[in-house]
Amino acid sequence: MQALELKIPPPVLALLLGATVWWLAPLGPAVPWPEGLRIGLAVLLALLGLALDCSGLVAFVRRHTTINPLSPRKSTALVTTGVYRFTRNPMYLGMACLLTAWAVWLGALLPFAAPVLFVLLITRLQIRPEERVLAQLFGQSYTDYTRRVRRWL
Repeated sequence: MQALELKIPPPVLALLLGATVWWLAPLGPAVPWPEGLRIGLAVLLALLGLALDCSGLVAFVRRHTTINPLSPRKSTALVTTGVYRFTRNPMYLGMACLLTAWAVWLGALLPFAAPVLFVLLITRLQIRPEERVLAQLFGQSYTDYTRRVRRWL
């Protein structure tokens, strides 16, 4: 797994998982959601995911630091304000919300594997390697931040 660290762009991973569960959805049991609830919940989760993604991106742009998740060594600032006061990974959390919205929209049980797999894979392949780099770059400031703010929620 170490060979894949910081190699797969997180949006690509999310899209691959989303496409896979779209294909698998008809093979498993359906979730009997009332139509209005299913659509409403899917839209709400998608909007939440987009808001998290956009707010994280805007915070990085405001601090003039890299938004490229494959190059954390290019980080020039430790972003701890805005949405980063509540989660250290709002953009990844946003992608997990989008995958959950997709699972709800598809109305089947198997698609709910996508957000779970995303969280597991992104933690192993992206977040932990990023954390090692950020600890090297920002030292005690980053360590203090990790003590105040959780990785996910």
